[in-house]
Parts: sequence; C-alpha cells; structure tokens
Amino acid sequence: MAYSWGLRNLKKGDEVLLSLMEHHSNIVPWELISEINGFTIKYAKVNNDGTLNYEDFENKFSSKTKIACLSHVSNVSGVINDVKRIAKVAHEHGALMLVDGAQSVPHMPVDVRDLNTDFLAFSGHKMLGPTGIGVLYGKKEQLEKMAPFQGGGEMIREVSFNQGKEQCTITWNDPPWKFEAGTPNICGAIALMEAIRYLERIGMVEVLKHEKSLTEYAVKRMRECSKVTLHGPSDLSTRCGIIPFTVEGLSSHDVALFCDAYGIMMRSGFHCAQPLHQVFKLQSSARASFYIYNTREEIDRFIEVLKEIEQF
Repeated sequence: MAYSWGLRNLKKGDEVLLSLMEHHSNIVPWELISEINGFTIKYAKVNNDGTLNYEDFENKFSSKTKIACLSHVSNVSGVINDVKRIAKVAHEHGALMLVDGAQSVPHMPVDVRDLNTDFLAFSGHKMLGPTGIGVLYGKKEQLEKMAPFQGGGEMIREVSFNQGKEQCTITWNDPPWKFEAGTPNICGAIALMEAIRYLERIGMVEVLKHEKSLTEYAVKRMRECSKVTLHGPSDLSTRCGIIPFTVEGLSSHDVALFCDAYGIMMRSGFHCAQPLHQVFKLQSSARASFYIYNTREEIDRFIEVLKEIEQF
C-alpha cells in the first residue's frame, strides 16, 4: 500500500496517521516514502495497558489526513482495536482506512463490509498457510483508481506500438490482475486457499472462542508465578490469544531459551513492535500465544516450566 498507493498519492503537506502499537511493517514503509515525498506521519498514543488511546487517535485527524492505518489486533498484547470506529472517523475527514489484519483474520470473524475499511491486509503464515504469500483487500473503486505497483505480464490488457511517436501505449488489466505482475505464487495461493477453507470448516467464531478460553486459563495459571509479570489490559474480553510477559531477573531471550529446552516454543524480543515496548517501558518481552491446536494440558506444562525458571 505504501509503495503502490502512497508514492503516487501522498505529497508534502499531507498526513498519514498511525498508532504506536503498529508492527514495524506498518511503520517502516510509510517512513521510507515520507522521506521521498515529504508528507508528515502522525502517531496516536497508546495507553499504559497497551490499549489504543482512541481520543488521541481521533483528535489527530485533520483535513490533511489522507489515510489512517491501524492494526486490528496487536501482535504484542493481543488487544482488539475498534477499527470500525476509526474507519468512520477517517471517512468523516475524507481519509482512507487501512487495516492490518495479520493478527485478526486468522483468529476471529472479520467482515470488511461491516468494518467499512478501504483496505485490509493479512498474511498466509499466520493462518496455517505458507510463508511468502498474503492478501490485500481493497474496495473496488479504490483499486480501479490505483496504478500498478510493478510491471510485468499478467497486469497488461494491451500494449501497442505507435510507429510515429516511437513509443508503446499500455492499457492496464482490471483489478486484481492489474496488480499481479508476472507469474504469481500459484502453489502458495492454492495452499493459502486450503488453509482458509480449513478454518472456515472449523468456524472463526469457534476459533476465537477456543483462544479466549485458553487465554483466560493461561492468565489465571500464570498469576500463580511470583516472579512473572503480565503485560496488556486486565480485561481479557478485549484480547485475543496473546500474552506478553516478563520474568523478574531474566531477559526475555533467556526465558525463551529455557522454555525451548523443555519443548515449549515462544517468541522473545520486540516482536517487530519496538515503539509499543517503549510504552510498556520494557527492553523486550516473552510472548505466549495460542491457536486452534493448543490445549490446557500444554498450558499446565508451560506453568510447570515457568515455576522452574523462577528458581534461577
């Protein structure tokens, strides 16, 4: 989006609105092209518990705002943002809305029409699919206005050579082909579709229900550990199956290595969201996360390991 839409539509004096909880992939591209085009990026505040400061986000809109970009679910805290609310405010200011759905689409029901977002992106590897492929949804009227990002074969309707002017006239194909230059990742697309069908057979309501049940159970058990500090909002109804935490006296990387030795896999570090860790006043965090294949028995084993780690 930043390169396909932003490079052609953003100029000096324009503004892009983000939040401080964004994944680096929703920060770095905008910062890069802002250096080229000279537009301004504004960052909405995040509360100390990791929830979005809606008042600050909405107050930062102006007539200069061209697009607002927001994670549907934080990949650090699991916080679920009311992107429908932000999309409404964006449209009232004549701005577009882009939703990062990488952590929401695999874990909960998502209806782009209900959200009324102009664009929504998600990746395959977060939802039982392969790496190296994802999806960008866009409203038809927006996609028709946009120029292709890359040039190649499939995105062409017609190329004709004008002998007198010594140049070619190019007519683009219709969306989505207009944005698919060259041979697509056919194998990846087939595998991603199978992953989507698999999740649809389970039902996204059931996926979310299972995750929330595991999250509630895990938080309850983790609170038994005297040296473990949980981060994020205490209201678990606002979260998906992600729990960031720290262990007193140990770095998050040490915690992850100890868990790995017991066959428990988790992420440690900034999770590609360093500004949010600055909000939490953390150098890094460990992150326990759950999906449809996880069980309460696995959580019990995790707690046993955490209690062993606390002895170090």
